[in-house]
Amino acid sequence: MKPQSKAYDRAITIFSPDGRLFQVEYAREAVKRGSVAIGMLYKDGGLIGTAKAETSKLVKPESVEKVFKIDDHIGATTSGLVADARVVIDHARVEAQKEKVTYEQPIKVKKLTKEVCDLKQMYTQYGGTRPFGTSLLVMGVDETGPRLFETDPSGAFSEVYASAIGSSKKEVEEMFKEEYEHDMNFDEALQLSIQALDEVKEGGVTHENVYISYINEENKQFEKISSEELEKRLKKK
Repeated sequence: MKPQSKAYDRAITIFSPDGRLFQVEYAREAVKRGSVAIGMLYKDGGLIGTAKAETSKLVKPESVEKVFKIDDHIGATTSGLVADARVVIDHARVEAQKEKVTYEQPIKVKKLTKEVCDLKQMYTQYGGTRPFGTSLLVMGVDETGPRLFETDPSGAFSEVYASAIGSSKKEVEEMFKEEYEHDMNFDEALQLSIQALDEVKEGGVTHENVYISYINEENKQFEKISSEELEKRLKKK
């Protein structure tokens, strides 16, 4: 006979006797199997990035997105199930446009994060659905300054200065605890990001498999760092 606890992982709406939702925990495991993604704030902005997993030479690398622009002033990177991430990102983009149409102003970073997490939480409490197997790092700049949030498959979120999600979360965050400083400038933050990704990526990172985007308080425009710039930075590491 199977252990009694095994029966509680068959439906998202059933709590185990010790208060656990096993399907949510399984979704977190899906995130842990995803490629690592990082985010950090620096003195006047923030950046997010990821190192893509190796794919077949028959696949166009640019067709596999892991860093997304949500609005001019907000972007996100994900780890976990790519298809789930796409649905969540599409929802975020719609919410950002609703804010513009309704209130004629860009959506605040925290409000957008909450909208995303409300969707995630909803999928943990209805029968016939399953949690989204993806976590996001949402980064942007609004009138309150640079903001960075980490989201969980349960719908929980937390505001952070620097974080990582995915397969090497623990190792990257240990590095950040040692070397991250709140008053880092852009160059220092970018170099630390490259160093962190290179440390945990099997075979190291190249300008072809690392993707980093940033936004600062001055222009509030989410922009991707060019492959040429990354190649220069990688030579300095």
